[in-house]
Amino acid sequence: LEVSIIVARASRSGSGGVDDAFDHTYKEKEGPKPPVVIVWKNVVLMTLLHLGALYGVFLLPSASPLTLLWSLLCFVMSALGVTAGAHRLWSHRSYKASLPLRIFLGVANSMAFQNDIFEWARDHRVHHKYSETDADPHNAVRGFFFSHIGWLLVRKHPDVIEKGRKLELNDLRADKVVMFQRKYYKPSVLLMCFFVPMFVPWYLWGETLWVAYYVPALLRYTLVLNATWLVNSAAHMWGNRPYDKTINPRENKFVTFSAIGEGFHNYHHTFPYDYATSEFGCKLNLTTCFIDFMCFLGLAKDRKKVSHELVLSRIQRTGDGSHRSG
Repeated sequence: LEVSIIVARASRSGSGGVDDAFDHTYKEKEGPKPPVVIVWKNVVLMTLLHLGALYGVFLLPSASPLTLLWSLLCFVMSALGVTAGAHRLWSHRSYKASLPLRIFLGVANSMAFQNDIFEWARDHRVHHKYSETDADPHNAVRGFFFSHIGWLLVRKHPDVIEKGRKLELNDLRADKVVMFQRKYYKPSVLLMCFFVPMFVPWYLWGETLWVAYYVPALLRYTLVLNATWLVNSAAHMWGNRPYDKTINPRENKFVTFSAIGEGFHNYHHTFPYDYATSEFGCKLNLTTCFIDFMCFLGLAKDRKKVSHELVLSRIQRTGDGSHRSG
């Protein structure tokens, strides 16, 4: 199984590449910031969602062992739809996936319900290109609450919208799985995020619809949301910076565990094109294990990996001195 070793960073724009390198030429506009416009509909929906998830926690003792196992399976599947799908495949193009794998990841992504793949990837590329500026959708400089959930409760900063419109996204538009999911996103979410997680335990082993809705559907969905959001918030605030001390993203073990491998965030923002988002392979990185297994099955290929020499060079040049070999 071959892994493409990247010795030096090539241009990421143009045919087959993505524009995810930080733009040092961007300057925030001088003068007062635009007013914050609260989207009250989102505030109400997110409040109700988290209250429902809290109720789901109290129902956990009532759930059967099979329902709890099913909830965990749905958590991992929907998380992979974000990490291996929207993030590493479609946002960064760090590996190539066959049609069957892309369909699976598209379905899993609908189960995660975090905006369709096209919008998720577009916003994530903007996040990398303009990280910690007004053009960053979840700018961590604005605090933990904003970067975690607050950015979804207010109108986007005008610079986020402007920069998102200027990105070259032809690779996403050319992907039939991405565009099919975008076209049928709402029904796919109703089916995969809510109906299937609820229906399976009720139909197959007689779980009550009440528990089946609040635990594997609502609670699981909310946990995946917050695990993803912690990458934007906690992993930009707490942890060490062994690869680049000049940027905010950190290595955060709790986020690595909760987001199935996405907490090696200082590494990821230093080398966004590495399919593993870490120099340590499968260690604490279920997503990398999944991609490697898909390559073993012949369903994925062309994994991009940074050379060990380049990593060491970067550690010595810009790291904070906290690097460990494993």
